[in-house]
Amino acid sequence: MPDFSTMPEMPLPRRHMSIDVARGCALAMMIAYHFTFDINLFARLGIDFNQDPLWLGFRAVIVSLFLLLVGVSQSLVQQQGFDRLRYLRRLVLLIVCAGLVTLGSRMMFPTTYIFFGILHLIALASILGLLTIRLGRLGLVAGIVMIIMGIFFSHAWFDQPALQWIGLMTHKPFAEDYVPLLPWFGVVLVGQFLGQLLYRRPAGARIRDWSSTAPPFRLLAFSGRHSLMIYMVHQPVLFGLLYLCFKF
Repeated sequence: MPDFSTMPEMPLPRRHMSIDVARGCALAMMIAYHFTFDINLFARLGIDFNQDPLWLGFRAVIVSLFLLLVGVSQSLVQQQGFDRLRYLRRLVLLIVCAGLVTLGSRMMFPTTYIFFGILHLIALASILGLLTIRLGRLGLVAGIVMIIMGIFFSHAWFDQPALQWIGLMTHKPFAEDYVPLLPWFGVVLVGQFLGQLLYRRPAGARIRDWSSTAPPFRLLAFSGRHSLMIYMVHQPVLFGLLYLCFKF
């Protein structure tokens, strides 16, 4: 019988500072967006986040960066070796956190709660990504097609509540955050292709393996390594602080 106590543990997937810094930048932009949103909520600044092109564009950049990095990370992890137990733990954590976001937003905004936001999409993409991770250029093409369909195609059939998570609606649903499958899973597929390039091309290796000891980059990398925790706590903290500032 083998002595399991002496068997080497499976190494953890290698982290890349460049990916963590990029994710940290996305977090910083997201916090700035939510900070402005919360001030607008309390102080009535008059910003329409659902119509203003500046804020709609800023949100699209933030969501796109997060989801591109989801795809890149999926590709890099696959290249380094897939750990089923680690994957399942991460998936369960994502599903639980997505459920908490829905529950919390329903308490705060009962008529516009988050039924399918970015965490819901990332959890679903974590499952679908297992099927698409080896598609290569075909995945890139599929991603571009999904993005185009999600932006330019709509049908009233997708307006029914049970299908709104797919996208393709004729109108945006009333929700504080809405990140449907189309077009956004297409961005994940593009990210998977970019992640493959980071392993195959010499120029990609320079980006992938970049590192820095500068404090700003180290702070961003630290944030990127703990992105899910920061995502879950930042809004309650911001909301609570602003509530104290404006109500007392």
